[in-house]
Amino acid sequence: MKVLSVVGARPQLVKLAPVAAAFADTGHRHVIVHTGQHYDAALSDVFFSGLAIPAPDVHLGIGSGSHGAQTGAALAALDPVLAEQRPDWVLVYGDTNSTLAGALAAVKLRLPVAHLEAGLRSFNRRMPEEHNRVLTDHCADLLLAPTREAVRLLAAEGLGARTRLAGDVMADICLRIRDAVLAGEHPPPALPAGVPPEGPFLLATLHRPDNTDDPARLDALIGALAALPLPVALPAHPRLTARAGEYGIDLARGSVRVGAPLPYADLVGAVLASAGVVTDSGGLQKEAFLLGRVCTTIRPETEWVETLEGGWNLLVPDPHGIPVERWGRLAARPAPPGPRPAPYGDGRAAHRVVRLLEAAVPALAS
Repeated sequence: MKVLSVVGARPQLVKLAPVAAAFADTGHRHVIVHTGQHYDAALSDVFFSGLAIPAPDVHLGIGSGSHGAQTGAALAALDPVLAEQRPDWVLVYGDTNSTLAGALAAVKLRLPVAHLEAGLRSFNRRMPEEHNRVLTDHCADLLLAPTREAVRLLAAEGLGARTRLAGDVMADICLRIRDAVLAGEHPPPALPAGVPPEGPFLLATLHRPDNTDDPARLDALIGALAALPLPVALPAHPRLTARAGEYGIDLARGSVRVGAPLPYADLVGAVLASAGVVTDSGGLQKEAFLLGRVCTTIRPETEWVETLEGGWNLLVPDPHGIPVERWGRLAARPAPPGPRPAPYGDGRAAHRVVRLLEAAVPALAS
């Protein structure tokens, strides 16, 4: 069996790591195509080296641009690659422009498509990611759902026959790196200057357009982070840095300490060392949950509804509108009592993905 993985952004590289390792244990051929959607080395190259992912077989180098331009460039660049490779499966990951481009390019060439992390829904049609994931699910041949809730949502959309519960490959890599960090196999994370490595501190990230593209909202959100009662480590995403510079917004104020984006093992180490997480990232919400740290999500919704159970994750769309003292108590709240649920699998999802792809090839051929 020949499987071609299409990736292009940091979250996809994290998901690719356990999948590539699972394929390495088989006799199957696994081809990696990197679209270059995240062209910044801090968001791309470092993940290949840090997570021991094989170098891409093909790098398209599409770079930045509007959603339409980026998706179109990836679609055009993928056509000749897929036509030459003719894999048994085109495997696409998550909800980025690269995901949608990979799926569309494959179906136009009548190549089978499998969607890893299928069935997630925010029900927020303002999010480009929501359109990417819905469109990809509806054109894919095999839907690899991470959770039972994702299976339920796909069935409600009439896609149950194509759906399989695979588990969450993000849990695979997160738990593996957690164990390595706790065993001292990775150095302490490179936290921004002024953040005490022994804690307590909060870890924050901001990058979504809804939070960064309006100068008044971005300034208010940074002000809310600056007012928190603990030091706030802010590894700044390139989008955040660019927008803050464009709007003349000072990120490093009050409690906020600004640093560079973190490689994945450093990110896991930073979450483990923190008293909690404040973010608008889908992936970091779930990583905080898996690592046993409370998360405050600056969004009105989440795709990872399981993290809300018991109060591990709280949705706070407008923290700047909350009284400072209450906001501080929310963000720095203690972990909920009692055992944490485990809805994301047992850390072996990538191996199930390989088996599900194997099992579905004869069905497609017939």
